[in-house]
Amino acid sequence: METSDLKKLGLKATVPRMKILEMLEQSDAGHFSADEIYKHLVDSGEEVGLATVYRVLTQFESAGIVVKHHFEGGQSVYELNHGSHHDHMLCVKCGHVEEFFDETIEERQRKIAEKAGFDMTDHTLYIYGICKSCQKKRK
Repeated sequence: METSDLKKLGLKATVPRMKILEMLEQSDAGHFSADEIYKHLVDSGEEVGLATVYRVLTQFESAGIVVKHHFEGGQSVYELNHGSHHDHMLCVKCGHVEEFFDETIEERQRKIAEKAGFDMTDHTLYIYGICKSCQKKRK
């Protein structure tokens, strides 16, 4: 996302906004808590406050730049909004988040909603479990 894109969304291209956006765009992890974003910025020498990180993320969420997910146990994470639907698996040990999409699950949810007389506008599916890495550590 460019500076001009932020301006089109009604946001000035401030240093904290650009640094947070850059981090989200360049990371392979994809899902971050506000604390993780703050720690990353501080570790890379940025002078930014935790309140600023939360404020920017709230602004990004309102503008549709990021999506906020509320996972069980009070953990909230943010990811860039790429405009495509997907669901999530969350490791209850380490917090690792894995994205997935399954058309069979999507179709089944549409049919369930239709049968119940619902016009489904959105849905969220979170699967909780223990990731491969944590399973290996247990053995």
